[in-house]
Amino acid sequence: MSPLNQKLWRDLLHWRGQAIAIALVVACGIASFVSMLSAYDSLQLSQATYYEQYRFADIFVQLKRAPESLVNQIAAISGVAQVQTRVVMDVTLDIPQRDEPAIGRLVSIPEQPSVMLNDLYLRQGRYIQAGRNNEVLVSEAFVNANQLQLGDMLGAIINGRWQSLQIVGIALSPEYIYEIRGAGNLFPDNERFGVLWIGREALATAFNMDGAFNDVTLSLMPQASQAEIISQLDHLLAPYGGLGAYGREDQISHRVLADEITQLQGTATVVPIVFLGIAAFLLHISLSRLVSTQREQIAVLKAFGYSNSTIGIHYFKFVLAIVLLGAIFGTGIGVWFGNAVTRTYAQFYAFPVLRYEARIELIVGAIVISGGAALFGAFIAVQRAVLLPPAEAMRLEPPAVFRLTFIERMGLHTWLSPVGRMIARNIERKPVQALFAALGIALALAMLVVGRYLIDAVEYMIDIQFRQVQREDVTIVFNHPRPARVRYEVNRLPGVLYSEPFRSVAARLRFEHRSRPIGITGLEPTGKLRRLIDRQLNTVNLPPHGIVLTKVLADILHIGSGDLLTVEVLEEERPIRTVPVVGFVDEMIGVAAYMDIHALNRLMQEGGTISGAFLAIDTNQTEQLYALLKRTPAVTGISIRQAAIAQFQETIAGGRAIFTTVLVIFACIIAFGVVYNSARIALSERSRELATLRIMGFSRVQVTVILLGEQAAIILFAIPWGFVLGYGFSAFLSAAFESELYRIPLIVTKTSYAFALGVIAIAAIVSGVIIRRQVNRLDLVAVLKTRE
Repeated sequence: MSPLNQKLWRDLLHWRGQAIAIALVVACGIASFVSMLSAYDSLQLSQATYYEQYRFADIFVQLKRAPESLVNQIAAISGVAQVQTRVVMDVTLDIPQRDEPAIGRLVSIPEQPSVMLNDLYLRQGRYIQAGRNNEVLVSEAFVNANQLQLGDMLGAIINGRWQSLQIVGIALSPEYIYEIRGAGNLFPDNERFGVLWIGREALATAFNMDGAFNDVTLSLMPQASQAEIISQLDHLLAPYGGLGAYGREDQISHRVLADEITQLQGTATVVPIVFLGIAAFLLHISLSRLVSTQREQIAVLKAFGYSNSTIGIHYFKFVLAIVLLGAIFGTGIGVWFGNAVTRTYAQFYAFPVLRYEARIELIVGAIVISGGAALFGAFIAVQRAVLLPPAEAMRLEPPAVFRLTFIERMGLHTWLSPVGRMIARNIERKPVQALFAALGIALALAMLVVGRYLIDAVEYMIDIQFRQVQREDVTIVFNHPRPARVRYEVNRLPGVLYSEPFRSVAARLRFEHRSRPIGITGLEPTGKLRRLIDRQLNTVNLPPHGIVLTKVLADILHIGSGDLLTVEVLEEERPIRTVPVVGFVDEMIGVAAYMDIHALNRLMQEGGTISGAFLAIDTNQTEQLYALLKRTPAVTGISIRQAAIAQFQETIAGGRAIFTTVLVIFACIIAFGVVYNSARIALSERSRELATLRIMGFSRVQVTVILLGEQAAIILFAIPWGFVLGYGFSAFLSAAFESELYRIPLIVTKTSYAFALGVIAIAAIVSGVIIRRQVNRLDLVAVLKTRE
């Protein structure tokens, strides 16, 4: 081993505490990079492979009823590669051992297995047999949530008639990777909503759809114009009750998954940068101190003929050795966390295979990036070592010039004890060093705040959305719009204490050249069960005229208050109306358009027609209510608020749990690394001074107080800045996680700040205990030897 390599090992051994602390910070950066990006790669690859192998459609459209003869005209549209027509109906299901009713989406499939769009992956069981009208394939998520098995029977109300359905297979479809009923239900409720695939002949016969269809999907040729095909398709299907065609990017399952992948990619890019930036900062501080303490050694090395480049490489090796140690731990932890993140996504997204893979290029890239960040942070310190002239390095560093500090000039020193004056003088005479130490602590504190922020935000979302906006216990949706008298029939249902009707109308909203297919919801203007609130959480009463949009929808359409919105109704007589925008609401879930239910009835030129009702119920009579709803053909949609809260927590909080856990653990490690390094560097710099104070008669306690008191002052200075940075990082994450499906609010509570402060305090105490032991072991004779 060469002399310089021997020196390198001695330096690493002597600085082992700081080297390990910095290596842990580097490991956090690499682990976050590897875990998040490998999970992103795995999810994206699984999605692309599944879509290709099982022929996920490019265009989707639902309609009322169209003859099968129309297929040839659809296929003749330029750019269309394949057409798949289906019958799709939602029905009420009776699940064994479950009181409340469930909704099943019956999707027709050929009686014999054949190549089709949105093809099925058969997880268990067999395909349906021709002629057996009661056999169905059921989605895996629904089966697992209700603990169903092959051969089990389900009760269903199919077009007003009770029928038993037998489960013969468990299947997956690329159309329902994220299995929800529609855009109005943004979180999966696998216990109460499932997809069932049944023979085309059986379903068509049951709903009088022989030779007809009400759902069609298309695949496109390469380079085909999707917008032009959608326009022609809408024109062709309008006479048949077409509800507006839309592309894959607007298909709800794909959109949720695509948003999740995009957010994961952004998180995997930003968080490691912060961690590696802190590591580079720590390496710069530590290496600067190492160079300062080895001035004479550098001079001797140059005197013996070592070149500037050789000495520079020697110190860069010191940095790379620490990075290598961090890379070993970081890669292992990153692969483990990445696998955990991927398994978490497997709970929410139905893939045939969601295999975790950490590509070697990704791991090498993470190590190279972390090494580059570390070398960048150490560059100035290494440059100082290389440019240090031998003659100057042989001399001792000149002592600091004495001058009155600001505190002394202001006369404030009389309020301080001698120990307090020493602390204040040392901080003020080395302001840059103190500022850098405070910056490192502030960054660690900020990451701790961010780690708790997501927990606070999800709790806030639940409180606002499900306790102030959606206050109903149960929501029921009718299979067809019902006349006004049904309002009174709803009130007579068992257990119903109070009800509010609503009207939902499928429409396409247009402003200038922008458009959006979305349902308009008509609400009671002063409703108690479903309320609208603004950004200040004030209740918004719907005006008797005009339309109110969610802020996100208004931004999509680029429309302002007072502008005229074109409403193309996609049902009944399909009227086209112009409606003024009269207000906006800030909702954290989905996008929506609202009107006074009476105004919407007038727009549709109908009486008091309703589409469903919000119910407040007596919990003692829920069994009777659910039993009746199971047998009511007119009700094809049921939503229970408590179930929605549970699903929201499982989907959002559960989906972010791994990310939050990783972030908090890494932030705690960084906090300790930063605080310990700051204290350890201070001890190295002031060991001679502290030893002198011991010989002058200061006790070990007093000497320790001088050293740790300075660190405490720096931490106290860093705390408010850490809170500010934490709030800023949280704001960035809030913007990064924003999508049309949900917006995570910027809510940082006192609990988050208290948590961050507590972790920093624990790190400071643990570091203080370690440093005190090192102070007690100071070799006074060795420290006070004159360096000639």
